[in-house]
Amino acid sequence: MERPMPFEPTFESLTTFECPDWFRDAKLGIWSHWGPQSVPRYGDWYARNMYREGSDQYRYHLRTYGHPSEVGWKDVVPLWKAEKFDPHGLMDRFAAAGARYFVAQAVHHDNFFNYDSSVNPWNSVKVGPGKDIVGLWKAAADERGLPFGLTEHLGATLGWLAVTKGSDKHGPFAGRPYDGTDPRYRDFYLDNAQYLPAEDVVVQDPWYLNDPGWHAHWLESVTEMIDRYQPDLLYSDGPLPFGEATYAPGLQAVSQLYNTSARIHGTNRAVYQQKDRSPEVSAVGVMDIERSQTPGIHPTPWQTDTSVGDWFYNVRDVYKTAGHVVEMLVDIVSKNGNLLLNVPQLPDGTIDAECTHILDELGAWTSVCGEGIYGTRPFRVFGEGPSSVLIKGFTEDRVRWTSSDFRFTRRDHTVYAFQLAWPADGRAVIRSFVDESVTGVRLLGHGPVAFEQAEGVLVVRLPETAPVAVANCLAVEVSPK
Repeated sequence: MERPMPFEPTFESLTTFECPDWFRDAKLGIWSHWGPQSVPRYGDWYARNMYREGSDQYRYHLRTYGHPSEVGWKDVVPLWKAEKFDPHGLMDRFAAAGARYFVAQAVHHDNFFNYDSSVNPWNSVKVGPGKDIVGLWKAAADERGLPFGLTEHLGATLGWLAVTKGSDKHGPFAGRPYDGTDPRYRDFYLDNAQYLPAEDVVVQDPWYLNDPGWHAHWLESVTEMIDRYQPDLLYSDGPLPFGEATYAPGLQAVSQLYNTSARIHGTNRAVYQQKDRSPEVSAVGVMDIERSQTPGIHPTPWQTDTSVGDWFYNVRDVYKTAGHVVEMLVDIVSKNGNLLLNVPQLPDGTIDAECTHILDELGAWTSVCGEGIYGTRPFRVFGEGPSSVLIKGFTEDRVRWTSSDFRFTRRDHTVYAFQLAWPADGRAVIRSFVDESVTGVRLLGHGPVAFEQAEGVLVVRLPETAPVAVANCLAVEVSPK
């Protein structure tokens, strides 16, 4: 007898979603934000900005490949070969770095699919690599028991690619139409000339267009992704798609995701992520915040997505250090969040020596301090001390932490206190245990340490040498007073 479907494509039904424990326990995921836009090695949104006269990527494209009236995005895509792509070797490295789930990009705004789609012939099996990139990633994740996710960035594509219908306004190519006007490539560049902006704009507004034909295409595409790969996580790059559409394609996709998971596992274990922070919308899944976070403990699990550098490989990048990533992870987890971290890949599928070093250092830290991260839940307060991250969209400056700055997590009767700077006086002084009696303290990577507690203030004597370079962790055994 077929099981009844637990989710209908309505807010009333989907807000009964409960975040599965695997996601709450995992805390750290690795993301492969990878595709043909890695080919120029010149950063994110290349397929759009190469058609924006005067932009850095336009100038780079003109001087490297030729003018976009002659050499367009369609001509760059076949240059992506992924010839050294080793998903199993990379997955081993990601797992060693501490990742507990993995997420692959199914399609970016450039309308190129990273699998053998029956909806879109411009895909990684028919053009470029000749490989099912998504399928190869999934096989590697499944072999290692890592939950597998997909990201789709297709919702904004119709307007995002409208710049291909323009032309230069100045210079030697003024008035010459870009290659997106060639009707032979309408299946790739889309019928979107009516959405060409009158003036040069960096980010289109609105992000999603009220175009019923596009809504239907999006739903068909995302349904294909779900049916083919049964992801444990699906991320939309934007709010829940097409809230203005009467038949709610976004809600239909979410219900398809959850019902597919329920058929396979007996209960839903899938997570849908989008970027609308309003409680009534974010309740259908897990709220995602790109390159930022919440100021305090959020009542439900959430996620920050970020990258060690640019989203697509960029030779101009200055990467975050491993220490910066660790500090972000600790701060985010203390607030009931997860961190999804992109590691930029070269067009051949490898990662460079700097990213390899970051992953090795991250793995060294998680091997010592992971006890205080994985499977934990928030404490009464997320932390104490004078310093905090700046809560401002797309701002990720590293904080100048002090030895008075702590972030907390909890598992059963153990509170984990991450000291965000090693103290010069060899002490950790924690003031947040006013409602707890401390019965023992361990420094992860070292062992038991001496302590005393008076009037709620815990003072811990630390060894001369810190076990790890950043965010050392004290495991504090507590009982209620």
